[in-house]
Amino acid sequence: MAHYTIDTDDDDEYVEGDYGEGLTCHLAARSMALSALPDMVRDRLPDGDRCMFRAIVRDENGMEIYTATLTLVGEWKVIRPPS
Repeated sequence: MAHYTIDTDDDDEYVEGDYGEGLTCHLAARSMALSALPDMVRDRLPDGDRCMFRAIVRDENGMEIYTATLTLVGEWKVIRPPS
């Protein structure tokens, strides 16, 4: 039986096996990788206006089989107010 794990990367920290320990279905692993992205953003709002969040599905051999990426970009549409 195949097993999948999900690594996460938030531009600051790469964590192996953060989500999905023991998943046995590649479609469930894909779904969990996609659903992990909003949680990652909520857990670590970026200091700046750009940040990339990734969830990487690996199989039991450690091979990456799927990657979901969310890129967060903030833009001022007016002159930035003073801090």
